Amino acid sequence: MRHRKSGRKFGRNSSNRKAMFRNMVTSLMLHGSIRTTEAKAKELRRHADKVISLGKRAPSLDGLDGDELAAAKARRVHLIRQARVVVNNDEALDKVFGEYADRFSSRAGGYTRVIKAGIRGGDNASMAVVQLVEAAE
Repeated sequence: MRHRKSGRKFGRNSSNRKAMFRNMVTSLMLHGSIRTTEAKAKELRRHADKVISLGKRAPSLDGLDGDELAAAKARRVHLIRQARVVVNNDEALDKVFGEYADRFSSRAGGYTRVIKAGIRGGDNASMAVVQLVEAAE
């Protein structure tokens, strides 16, 4: 029985699974949408939403000075380092802490959507498209 066992294993060991989701989150942040299997897409939501939440929590440095500025910089650096564990591309990290933080500032959660996209021809796997909610204006 798999009671109280969260997450899927996908037939991989933990290091391969972590690397796969790091790469998928990075691609999602860069492109805004990726196509993958339905099970991987549902699991990817957890990782992507956490990264965007880190971006939202980072303080803005505008209009601060002195001790407030130093504390805000330290907090921002801390959150960027936490996100860098998952996002392994500087351009994607800039998008998370810039564009996506602004875009999702008024949203409480659920930054991604999973849309079923039929089946894959080779192995009949159910496919899905994961995309960020609220398209850029």
